[in-house]
Amino acid sequence: MVIFIDESGTHKQSDHATIALVYVEITDLEIFEQAVEGIEKGLGIKYFHWTDEKWQKREKFIEQLLKLDFTFKVAILENPVKLSKDLEEILKHLVVEENIRKIILDGRKPKWYNQRLKKLLRDKGVSVKKIVTIRKDESSPGIRVADCLAGLVRTSFDNPDSLASKLYNKLKKANKVRFELTGYSHKQSLRPSV
Repeated sequence: MVIFIDESGTHKQSDHATIALVYVEITDLEIFEQAVEGIEKGLGIKYFHWTDEKWQKREKFIEQLLKLDFTFKVAILENPVKLSKDLEEILKHLVVEENIRKIILDGRKPKWYNQRLKKLLRDKGVSVKKIVTIRKDESSPGIRVADCLAGLVRTSFDNPDSLASKLYNKLKKANKVRFELTGYSHKQSLRPSV
């Protein structure tokens, strides 16, 4: 199993931040990445990035993702987020599998982020050599999907009556969302909801 991690909205001082984890079975990784690249090519975009795309492309991209073999987990937090305090608690709930071959992170993370993730994995008996940092989204289709899902979920929670909410509900109905963790930073305890 390969896990891709990205988040959305952590720089904002209002609304919600999300951390989305996209899980892909390792035997399907190559097929998954080729399929994502095929979706991008079919939409006439080089590399999908949530903030760069208009809603029409976002919707088409997500509709095509529904056909792919993946699931994801997501944590939804209310901003302002103190990721340094919340990350370890969040990851305890999200990263529970033992058969993880690799974790691929969006590379724009502070040093403490990787250190906390490595500590959590060590405590679970998972090798810390399995963490890979990707500096550019375009080098990993899985990171681009994680970026899309994090942006979608954040937008859905910020605007419950939006197209984002409808698309997120489609992902839920298609059993793509394995676990949804909602909470309010360190003000309240985190609580699972799916």
